[in-house]
Amino acid sequence: MDLLDFEQAELYFDEPLAQDVSRLIVAAADKYGSEESESLLLRASLMAPQHLMVLVALYRYYFYQHRFEDALLVGESTLAVVGRRLNFPETWTNLNEANLGEGVLRSMGLVRFYLMVLKATGYINLRLGYFEIGQAMLEKLVELDSNDRMGGRALLEVLHQAMNNDEMMQRRA
Repeated sequence: MDLLDFEQAELYFDEPLAQDVSRLIVAAADKYGSEESESLLLRASLMAPQHLMVLVALYRYYFYQHRFEDALLVGESTLAVVGRRLNFPETWTNLNEANLGEGVLRSMGLVRFYLMVLKATGYINLRLGYFEIGQAMLEKLVELDSNDRMGGRALLEVLHQAMNNDEMMQRRA
């Protein structure tokens, strides 16, 4: 399956969003950098806690503010929301190719989105120093994305190279 096939794939931002929630997200973007921006996004999250556009807006806000612990929580929540929609196993560790194939029958766009969130959450774990879980998430991504359409292999290679460099430095010391 080609994970880059976008034909007839509904994307997260295609999902209808209530006007009042949409206005909160736009207002948060307009006030980005101020304390009010986060409160607007949190209000949107309270009003539509499982809407993917709200989750993405909140994730991006935390990520770009370098609030990685908060971004990680949103990423994990997003995996759970999308996983339920696709009828995936409760945890990403139990996900396999058969689940992916069944998910594609529901929505190729959501499967691709799930894998992108898995990659992002793996990356955030690495940034926070949670190397074991970050590596496991990226390895799961690469296992499921055999053509590496999501680019998980490059992140794993960087991680492995950094780990090898650390080992070499420790041997020299």
